[in-house]
Amino acid sequence: MKSELLVDRRDGWIVLTLNRPERLNALNEDLHRLLAGALEEAANERCRAVLLTGTGRAFCAGEDLVDLADPVDVPDLGATIEAYYNPLIRRIRRLRKPVVCAVNGVAAGAGANVALACDIVLAARSAKFIQAFAKIGLVPDSGGTFFLPRLIGEARARALALLGEALPAETAHAWGLIWKVFDDEALLGEAEALTARLAAGPTQSFAWIKDALQASSGNDLDTQLDLERDLQRLAGRTSDYREGVRAFLEKRPANFTGQASR
Repeated sequence: MKSELLVDRRDGWIVLTLNRPERLNALNEDLHRLLAGALEEAANERCRAVLLTGTGRAFCAGEDLVDLADPVDVPDLGATIEAYYNPLIRRIRRLRKPVVCAVNGVAAGAGANVALACDIVLAARSAKFIQAFAKIGLVPDSGGTFFLPRLIGEARARALALLGEALPAETAHAWGLIWKVFDDEALLGEAEALTARLAAGPTQSFAWIKDALQASSGNDLDTQLDLERDLQRLAGRTSDYREGVRAFLEKRPANFTGQASR
């Protein structure tokens, strides 16, 4: 029996591949549980970066509507979000290491917002991002109403959410929704190279960078300046900082350990 989530453990990093191509990698309870377990494993210090992608022609089509199709026993969608989607987004955002997403095809509904929750999003040229919720009478979830206006502005966020139109990867890149676009056949190799590069970096520094960026949307300038000062004090006491300076002066690549050791 095939696993609905492929877990490929590399040297210091991990690839998580959604593997329900026959359902466009739509999320169900089993896949949610597998993702939760894999992301908990990724929190281990031995893992220094994560790559999330999908099999087949889609990255993720969001919630598997087959599970919600009973016209008599209407599910409590709020309970589903609370049990599965909100914890998934929180796990991704709170992971103390970089998370790269390689969007290999359509990313729709919650699938689009799972991608946007990641730190760096790459996409195949054929990929599309669709806030499909309004098309079935729903509201964007999984952080969509948080990420979209912050990434692309309120006007574009409102139009995408209200109209549910497909946004091509090239336009998503031009608008600043994602980092880079690659030809379809090159996407996975580029994503793997980037994730390996991040896995060899100063992991604790990356975690503090994520902390600072996450806090910035709720801070005024003075508060953010104080936070930067405090985090820089911590970063300046790590062995990775000392190694980074030595490598710079010696004109060689740094050999970071990723630890917060003094």
